Amino acid sequence: MVTAIPVKAVTESVPIDKQVKDVVSHLVGVMDTSEQAAATPNAPNVRMTTCQVTVENADALNTAPTVFLYQEQALSQKLTAPYRQRFLQISPSTDGQTVESMAFKPPTPETLIGLCDRPEAKRLVQQSQLGERACSVFLKPSGENYVGETPPEGCPTNVRGAVRITNTIVLHKAGMDTLDRGFDAAGNRVWGAKDQPYQFRWINK
Repeated sequence: MVTAIPVKAVTESVPIDKQVKDVVSHLVGVMDTSEQAAATPNAPNVRMTTCQVTVENADALNTAPTVFLYQEQALSQKLTAPYRQRFLQISPSTDGQTVESMAFKPPTPETLIGLCDRPEAKRLVQQSQLGERACSVFLKPSGENYVGETPPEGCPTNVRGAVRITNTIVLHKAGMDTLDRGFDAAGNRVWGAKDQPYQFRWINK
C-alpha cells in the first residue's frame, strides 16, 4: 500500500522564501485559454498577463520576501478592455506554512491598463492605488506544482449576482488551471466553471 506524503512534510522541505519565489515565477508572464477554447464549444479565449511591480512609499509592504504583482485578464479579441484587474501580494502566510496570494481591487483600474507593457523600472504604483483587499489564496508545494485555494467559506463579493466566491488553482510548468466560482446568498452557483477548470497555458514566458 502506498502511503501519501503529508502536505506539511512537503511544505517544510522547501524554505518559505523559495516558495514565494517559485509562486511568482509560476505567475509572471502571459498565458491564455486558446487551446481549451479551440477544443470546447462556446468556451472563451481569455488572456492573462502578470508582471512584477514596485509599490512606492510602502517600505513595510515591500519587505522581502514579499513580492507585488499586477494582473489583468481580457478576452483575447479585446485585449485593451480587460474585464478583471488586480494587484497580488505574494508573501508567507501568517503562520509561515503556506504562500498567501492576497488580491487587491484597484479603485481606478482604467489607469492601469497595459501596465505590464512598461519596462519594469517604470512599473511603480502608490500604496493608495492597490485598493481594497479582496481575497486570498493559500498555496502549498505539491511535487513540482503549487496547489492553492481560498478559505473554505470563500470570500465576499458583489460581482454578477454573487455574494461569495471560491477559487482553487494549480500552478504548473505549462501554466495554470483555475476553478473560479461565484455563489448567491442561497448557495447557488451563478457563474464560473461547473466542473472543468479554466486551463491557462503559457504563450510568453
